[in-house]
Amino acid sequence: MVRAEATNEKIQPVNPKPFLQEQIGRQVLVRLKWGLEYKGYLVSTDNYMNFQLANTEEIQDGKSNGTLGEVFIRCVDD
Repeated sequence: MVRAEATNEKIQPVNPKPFLQEQIGRQVLVRLKWGLEYKGYLVSTDNYMNFQLANTEEIQDGKSNGTLGEVFIRCVDD
């Protein structure tokens, strides 16, 4: 799973589109702005920052709410 870590090194900005394409097939953690998290394998992403995950687990307040399987997370920019 890819995770950004705070270190003493200078943080380098990353272009999100190629970075996300490189993560396809890997386990990722998607944290929504209201606190829910979804951990699963990234199947696809698009130019609108929507995500499709497989073998997905829903996590709330650090506790698993169970396995959901295939999930589509739609980006809502508001």
